[in-house]
Amino acid sequence: MARTAGFNALDIGAMQASTLLMTCVLMFIGGGSAGTAGGIKVTTFSVLLAAITAEVRGETGSAVLGRRLAPHVLRQALTVALLGVGLVTASTLALLTLTEERLEAVLFEVVSAFATVGLSTGITADVPVAGQLLLVVLMFVGRLGPIALVSALALRERTRRYDLPEERPIIG
Repeated sequence: MARTAGFNALDIGAMQASTLLMTCVLMFIGGGSAGTAGGIKVTTFSVLLAAITAEVRGETGSAVLGRRLAPHVLRQALTVALLGVGLVTASTLALLTLTEERLEAVLFEVVSAFATVGLSTGITADVPVAGQLLLVVLMFVGRLGPIALVSALALRERTRRYDLPEERPIIG
């Protein structure tokens, strides 16, 4: 169960790397915005998916279910997702330096902690205390971080009284 329940009927540690990776993706996306599930939230992922779809189609704006998405919503979704990716990447790297465990097991533990899922490959007991503290911090940040971040971004929104010249950097 790749949601905030911590229930598993299968031995997570015995899963193949591809299964662990797919479960990591599901955990990272997480649950609904109004629920207690962790992760970046399904809504954030959907907004990013709508933006990608609009960009591939050559459309100037994003829409979902017949509604136009405001540009600030896309910026918030992008910020939450990229900060989540950055936090998971940095934490995985830190935990890899602290342990001798396989990458997929460490990544699974980190994403499970960030998404407050409660699943484990069974390596948590073997992780040094510093690594366990890192996982605890990830659980706390994963639960409160996205909510606090979006709230802070929404409260800090301000309008400029001037526009800067437009730049078109080469992307890709």
